[in-house]
Amino acid sequence: MANKRARPKARPASKLDCGKQLARVRRICLSIPGAIEKISHGQPTFFTPKRVFAMFANNHHDDGHEAVWIPAADGVQASLIEEQPDAYHRPPYVGGAGWVGVEVAKVDDDQLGALIREAFRLMAAKSTAPKSLKLDRTPSGAAWAEDDHKGSTSSCRIVE
Repeated sequence: MANKRARPKARPASKLDCGKQLARVRRICLSIPGAIEKISHGQPTFFTPKRVFAMFANNHHDDGHEAVWIPAADGVQASLIEEQPDAYHRPPYVGGAGWVGVEVAKVDDDQLGALIREAFRLMAAKSTAPKSLKLDRTPSGAAWAEDDHKGSTSSCRIVE
């Protein structure tokens, strides 16, 4: 019988942030009316009343990033990463949905605040969209909403 080695126990990832970068993210997120903070998946996470709009990631699975993960509009993730790859990355789990990882120490408060406020706006808009709206994508990727109750294209509008 072969000698079986014991599997090493998983250990928590070492943390990079001593609190300074989290304090910046927290200050900006909680300055938005209606924003709340909860611990989710072991990390400080910020919510509109109903949806996540920012997650702090402090060396998640030893990935070396001290970042905030935020949703972004179509095309923004790729543009930011291409423009400044040392400051932006595609985070695990949510990156496929267009979220952006922002290296908090590599952006100033104005840029960080603008990105976080836009993330809040995007997620708040999803929470307040009437459930009767059906979203369709045009070939260009724009979203159109049609009110199912009216059934006419005259009630269509572009949805961000």
